[in-house]
Amino acid sequence: MLTKAEIQRLRSLREKKHREELGLFVVEGEKVIAELLGAGFAFEEVYATEGAGAVLPPRHRVTSVTADEMARVSHFPTPSRLLAVGRIRRAPLPPRTLDRGLTLALDGVQDAGNVGTLLRIADWFALDRVVLSPDCADLFNQKVINASMGSFARVTVHTTDLAEALAETSVPVLGCDLAGDDVHALPAHPHAVIVIGREGSGLSAPVKARVTHYVTIPRFGGAESLNAGVAAAIVCDNLRRALGR
Repeated sequence: MLTKAEIQRLRSLREKKHREELGLFVVEGEKVIAELLGAGFAFEEVYATEGAGAVLPPRHRVTSVTADEMARVSHFPTPSRLLAVGRIRRAPLPPRTLDRGLTLALDGVQDAGNVGTLLRIADWFALDRVVLSPDCADLFNQKVINASMGSFARVTVHTTDLAEALAETSVPVLGCDLAGDDVHALPAHPHAVIVIGREGSGLSAPVKARVTHYVTIPRFGGAESLNAGVAAAIVCDNLRRALGR
């Protein structure tokens, strides 16, 4: 049986302040946990109700819990059969890192689902890294991890002051703007930073000041704007096609 302290600890990981205090985060769901394990992510603890451990690698250590206990620690209205706890590890951004390869930079993207989707996009297009500004949705928010569909474990992510990081790079910094150049004519940039702004308000003023080239996705209909993930995918696709790889 889980102790009262264990239940309280697992429940507390719903909130960012407790995740930061304990240095832990939680993930629920057989599919996402299996994907993360398959990508090589090592969990500290795994809790499973009867039969759920079958999706785990052989000999993986599991704590068996009852359905009632899982319901008490679950962060979802409908509990999963599998819950895992991971250790928070943050990688600092070394100087001049953005000068090499392709970077997806998120400027104040606060929707957790969008951040997770953007991690998947970076993974799909084999970008070298993702950089989050500190006011983005928390990387270790369960919604971010679930939306990333395993890319959380494959993509290198840094959180840092984005304007300061962009000030140190000499590569093109690409931003989306209705007045920008047609993204379909994007030249080949083997080293570049693609910046995606906050839902609704776009890029912050300090980051705008660091953009060197604006691109636009041609609009043929009446929609006011595109979702951040859709816009990022279109820009990344055109950048990859321009590079021919």
